[in-house]
This record gives sequence, C-alpha cells and structure tokens, in this order.
Amino acid sequence: MKTTIELPDDLHRRAKAAAARRGSTLKELIEEGLRLVIQRSGKPAPRRSLAALIKGARGMIDSGIPDLASNPKYLTRLGRSTRDR
Repeated sequence: MKTTIELPDDLHRRAKAAAARRGSTLKELIEEGLRLVIQRSGKPAPRRSLAALIKGARGMIDSGIPDLASNPKYLTRLGRSTRDR
C-alpha cells in the first residue's frame, strides 16, 4: 500500500543517511522502524510506583524509612473535608 507522510527536513536527511550507511532504502528503514514500534507497543511497560519515579527529587539522603506520603493508608482521605468523617 502506498501512503504519504510528512517528515521534518532534518529527520528526512538523517533517515536517508542512516539507510545509506546500512545499505538499505529509506522505505526499508521506515518499515523496520514501524515494525519495531508496533512489536514493542504490544508489551506493556513495567509500571513504577510514584515513590520510585520521584526518588531522585526527594533529597540526597535515603534514610530507609518509607515516606508517609507514599503509604496508601495515609492517603485514603487525602483531599476530603474533615466534615466528611
């Protein structure tokens, strides 16, 4: 099937050069890239906890004591009015 895509000039130049270095065509390079992306998208990415994602932003010292803000027990009523209790 034929299709038309628009690429930024810089990306087009880099892709053509990469294909030439590999001894293939731009079409073959695009096909391979699409296949890789589609194949990878079928596998769910491992989910990391919020605590793991922001660990570097929490400070320089890791005390080993878990942050109360990452404990679901302390977050169950977060944002609810004290009148709701």
